[in-house]
Amino acid sequence: MSTAPRPIQPFQGSYLTPAFEHATVGDAMHVGIVTCPPDAPLTMVARTMATHHVHCIAVLGVHASNGEHLVSGTISDLDLARAAWNGEDPDAGTLAATPAVTVDASARLADAVGLMFERGVAHLVVIDGDARPVGVLSTLDIAGIVAWGRA
Repeated sequence: MSTAPRPIQPFQGSYLTPAFEHATVGDAMHVGIVTCPPDAPLTMVARTMATHHVHCIAVLGVHASNGEHLVSGTISDLDLARAAWNGEDPDAGTLAATPAVTVDASARLADAVGLMFERGVAHLVVIDGDARPVGVLSTLDIAGIVAWGRA
């Protein structure tokens, strides 16, 4: 005997989700970051986005003094779609010509939203105190705080 699938209930937040006005970037961000090297072809970038179901990929660069990999730029799904629509086939480094916009995990969420508006981006690379990438903040993450945040 088979039963009909039950609808999945949407996430309802938790009693720990702070209200927007009290939230920090760390409260809303996704921990971890999906990356690619600057020489990655457009198809690899597209496959990475599709495989991981993400709308933004960080392109890695190398910090000159210590050789550590840091984020040099980001590629959004819209950047990828624009390149495909224009018939272009740039590598990731070329496609991510704009430097990554970063924000500290301890920053106020409201300030991060202001930064998104100032820079015209939907994703921020979240960094720790040593400027290492630790996550991504997207407009959808902000929507979750607005939807389920508690005072």
